Amino acid sequence: MLALIAGAECRLEAQGGPPYFTDDTGTPGNRKWEINLAYTPFILDDQSTARLPDMDVNFGAGDRIELNFDIAWLREAAQPDMAKYGLSQSTVGVKWRFYDNNRGFAVSVFPQGLFNNPTNSARRGIVPQGASLLLPLQLSRQFGPIGINGDVGYSVTHLDRDGWLAGIIVGHEKRIGRGKARDAEFAVEYFATGDVGGSVTQATIDAGVRYQLGPSTVLLAMAGRNVQQGGSFAGYFGLQLLLPPRSASAP
Repeated sequence: MLALIAGAECRLEAQGGPPYFTDDTGTPGNRKWEINLAYTPFILDDQSTARLPDMDVNFGAGDRIELNFDIAWLREAAQPDMAKYGLSQSTVGVKWRFYDNNRGFAVSVFPQGLFNNPTNSARRGIVPQGASLLLPLQLSRQFGPIGINGDVGYSVTHLDRDGWLAGIIVGHEKRIGRGKARDAEFAVEYFATGDVGGSVTQATIDAGVRYQLGPSTVLLAMAGRNVQQGGSFAGYFGLQLLLPPRSASAP
């Protein structure tokens, strides 16, 4: 989720994080904010889930630590029942990039707790009944203009089976246009989740873009499909807000 400002322009330097499922090792920077606002649909033949709005707030507590909070308004639909609406679980996390050799290789951990809010979303089947703890590890490596991010993790789940996740992103950054050229980053992703000792529950291939709109605004878009089921669709469409806009002297 890292995006840096250089002068009056924004530079994109990480493939993971929104709009993708896979996370990366990037953090906002000391006392800086990254706020992602999005519409995120996930559609199968007979059911769908949409988060609108999906709000993902990140704050840099030092150059290598990120504090994270995520919450969304959900729409759950499964044929032939009518759609249900409610608040998602709250996600609270801390990312720590404990290794960074400043030559393009970094490693981080990003433990996150998912908790039910004092609403009836769990009782109505919109969110899981119990809380969970996600324990992922991220690795990133830069090879010239090509960046690779990997993300693997284990989920300890109350009242349900434990799970796992694994994802990889390959991306390329490019300047588009003349004069006031804009930075754009294009990437492809493979991401999967599953139950420990059970089946794969999601396996998604997608492609996405980050495109600079201004000194503190980045367009985020991703579209893909679940490879286990035809006719499926996964997407992320939103904006990333960088606060405050960062000068050329910023780290």
